[in-house]
Amino acid sequence: MTKLVLSIHVLAAIILIGPATIAASLFPRYARQALAPQGEEAGSAMGALRVLHRVTRLYAGASLLVPAFGVVTAQLMGSLGQSWMIASMVLTAIAAGLLAFTVFSQDAVMEVLDEKAGDTAARSAAAATLPRLAMITGLFSLAWAVVTVLMVFRPGSSTGA
Repeated sequence: MTKLVLSIHVLAAIILIGPATIAASLFPRYARQALAPQGEEAGSAMGALRVLHRVTRLYAGASLLVPAFGVVTAQLMGSLGQSWMIASMVLTAIAAGLLAFTVFSQDAVMEVLDEKAGDTAARSAAAATLPRLAMITGLFSLAWAVVTVLMVFRPGSSTGA
Protein backbone atom coordinates (compact mmCIF):
# COMPACT_ATOMS: atom_id res chain seq x y z
CA MET A 1 0.00 0.00 0.00
CA THR A 2 2.86 2.39 0.83
CA LYS A 3 4.40 2.00 -2.61
CA LEU A 4 1.07 2.72 -4.30
CA VAL A 5 0.46 5.88 -2.28
CA LEU A 6 4.07 6.99 -2.80
CA SER A 7 3.70 6.42 -6.55
CA ILE A 8 0.50 8.48 -6.62
CA HIS A 9 2.24 11.22 -4.62
CA VAL A 10 5.20 11.36 -7.03
CA LEU A 11 3.00 11.24 -10.13
CA ALA A 12 0.74 13.96 -8.75
CA ALA A 13 3.79 16.13 -8.04
CA ILE A 14 5.06 15.72 -11.59
CA ILE A 15 1.71 16.05 -13.34
CA LEU A 16 0.22 18.84 -11.21
CA ILE A 17 3.04 20.98 -9.86
CA GLY A 18 5.13 20.94 -13.04
CA PRO A 19 2.55 22.63 -15.27
CA ALA A 20 1.60 25.13 -12.55
CA THR A 21 5.26 26.06 -12.15
CA ILE A 22 5.88 26.48 -15.88
CA ALA A 23 2.67 28.43 -16.52
CA ALA A 24 3.24 30.72 -13.54
CA SER A 25 6.83 31.33 -14.64
CA LEU A 26 5.86 32.23 -18.21
CA PHE A 27 2.96 34.49 -17.22
CA PRO A 28 5.02 37.66 -16.47
CA ARG A 29 6.76 37.50 -19.85
CA TYR A 30 3.52 37.33 -21.82
CA ALA A 31 1.84 39.84 -19.51
CA ARG A 32 4.63 42.33 -20.30
CA GLN A 33 3.89 41.90 -23.99
CA ALA A 34 0.11 42.15 -23.52
CA LEU A 35 0.40 45.29 -21.38
CA ALA A 36 2.64 47.01 -23.94
CA PRO A 37 1.08 49.64 -26.17
CA GLN A 38 -1.28 47.91 -28.56
CA GLY A 39 0.49 46.27 -31.40
CA GLU A 40 0.72 42.92 -33.09
CA GLU A 41 2.84 41.48 -30.28
CA ALA A 42 0.36 42.57 -27.57
CA GLY A 43 -2.59 40.99 -29.37
CA SER A 44 -0.91 37.63 -29.87
CA ALA A 45 0.29 37.56 -26.25
CA MET A 46 -3.29 37.78 -24.92
CA GLY A 47 -4.23 34.30 -26.12
CA ALA A 48 -1.15 32.76 -24.54
CA LEU A 49 -1.69 34.79 -21.39
CA ARG A 50 -5.26 33.52 -20.96
CA VAL A 51 -4.08 29.91 -21.32
CA LEU A 52 -1.21 30.42 -18.86
CA HIS A 53 -3.56 32.04 -16.34
CA ARG A 54 -6.10 29.21 -16.65
CA VAL A 55 -3.41 26.52 -16.33
CA THR A 56 -1.93 28.22 -13.27
CA ARG A 57 -5.33 28.50 -11.55
CA LEU A 58 -6.52 24.97 -12.34
CA TYR A 59 -3.28 23.20 -11.54
CA ALA A 60 -2.73 25.29 -8.39
CA GLY A 61 -6.01 24.00 -7.00
CA ALA A 62 -5.41 20.43 -8.11
CA SER A 63 -1.88 20.45 -6.70
CA LEU A 64 -3.34 20.37 -3.20
CA LEU A 65 -3.49 16.62 -3.76
CA VAL A 66 0.31 16.44 -3.67
CA PRO A 67 0.79 17.36 0.00
CA ALA A 68 -2.30 15.34 0.91
CA PHE A 69 -0.78 12.19 -0.57
CA GLY A 70 2.59 13.22 0.88
CA VAL A 71 1.24 13.28 4.43
CA VAL A 72 -0.44 9.91 3.93
CA THR A 73 2.80 8.49 2.51
CA ALA A 74 4.85 9.88 5.42
CA GLN A 75 2.39 8.43 7.88
CA LEU A 76 2.56 5.01 6.24
CA MET A 77 6.37 5.16 6.21
CA GLY A 78 6.54 6.28 9.83
CA SER A 79 8.50 9.41 9.00
CA LEU A 80 5.94 12.09 9.78
CA GLY A 81 7.85 13.52 12.75
CA GLN A 82 11.33 13.51 11.24
CA SER A 83 13.12 16.81 10.71
CA TRP A 84 13.43 16.48 6.92
CA MET A 85 9.69 15.80 6.67
CA ILE A 86 8.79 18.76 8.88
CA ALA A 87 11.07 20.99 6.80
CA SER A 88 9.41 19.67 3.64
CA MET A 89 5.95 20.38 5.02
CA VAL A 90 6.93 23.92 6.04
CA LEU A 91 8.42 24.57 2.60
CA THR A 92 5.31 23.12 0.99
CA ALA A 93 3.14 25.52 2.98
CA ILE A 94 5.39 28.41 1.93
CA ALA A 95 5.21 27.28 -1.71
CA ALA A 96 1.41 27.10 -1.48
CA GLY A 97 1.32 30.65 -0.14
CA LEU A 98 3.58 31.85 -2.93
CA LEU A 99 1.40 30.12 -5.52
CA ALA A 100 -1.75 31.66 -4.03
CA PHE A 101 -0.10 35.09 -4.21
CA THR A 102 0.84 34.36 -7.82
CA VAL A 103 -2.72 33.43 -8.77
CA PHE A 104 -4.17 36.54 -7.12
CA SER A 105 -1.56 38.72 -8.82
CA GLN A 106 -2.38 37.13 -12.17
CA ASP A 107 -6.07 37.79 -11.52
CA ALA A 108 -5.31 41.49 -11.02
CA VAL A 109 -3.31 41.68 -14.26
CA MET A 110 -6.07 39.88 -16.18
CA GLU A 111 -8.68 42.30 -14.80
CA VAL A 112 -6.68 45.25 -16.10
CA LEU A 113 -6.29 43.60 -19.50
CA ASP A 114 -9.97 42.69 -19.72
CA GLU A 115 -11.09 46.28 -19.22
CA LYS A 116 -12.10 47.69 -22.59
CA ALA A 117 -11.18 51.30 -21.75
CA GLY A 118 -7.45 50.62 -21.92
CA ASP A 119 -6.55 52.89 -19.00
CA THR A 120 -2.83 53.53 -19.46
CA ALA A 121 -2.28 54.31 -15.76
CA ALA A 122 -3.79 50.95 -14.77
CA ARG A 123 -1.71 49.18 -17.41
CA SER A 124 1.45 50.88 -16.15
CA ALA A 125 0.63 49.91 -12.56
CA ALA A 126 0.00 46.31 -13.58
CA ALA A 127 3.25 46.23 -15.57
CA ALA A 128 5.11 47.53 -12.51
CA THR A 129 4.01 44.45 -10.54
CA LEU A 130 5.45 41.99 -13.07
CA PRO A 131 9.08 41.93 -11.82
CA ARG A 132 7.84 41.09 -8.31
CA LEU A 133 5.52 38.45 -9.76
CA ALA A 134 8.44 36.91 -11.66
CA MET A 135 10.48 36.86 -8.45
CA ILE A 136 7.65 35.19 -6.51
CA THR A 137 7.25 32.48 -9.15
CA GLY A 138 11.01 31.93 -9.02
CA LEU A 139 10.83 31.50 -5.24
CA PHE A 140 7.91 29.09 -5.71
CA SER A 141 10.04 27.03 -8.09
CA LEU A 142 12.98 27.13 -5.70
CA ALA A 143 10.82 25.98 -2.79
CA TRP A 144 9.68 22.95 -4.78
CA ALA A 145 13.23 22.20 -5.86
CA VAL A 146 14.35 22.16 -2.23
CA VAL A 147 11.40 19.96 -1.25
CA THR A 148 12.34 17.55 -4.03
CA VAL A 149 15.94 17.39 -2.82
CA LEU A 150 14.74 16.77 0.74
CA MET A 151 12.48 13.97 -0.48
CA VAL A 152 15.35 12.27 -2.31
CA PHE A 153 18.17 12.69 0.19
CA ARG A 154 16.12 12.66 3.45
CA PRO A 155 18.91 13.95 5.71
CA GLY A 156 18.84 12.28 9.11
CA SER A 157 16.15 9.85 8.01
CA SER A 158 15.60 6.68 9.96
CA THR A 159 13.66 5.02 7.13
CA GLY A 160 16.78 3.43 5.70
CA ALA A 161 17.00 5.31 2.42
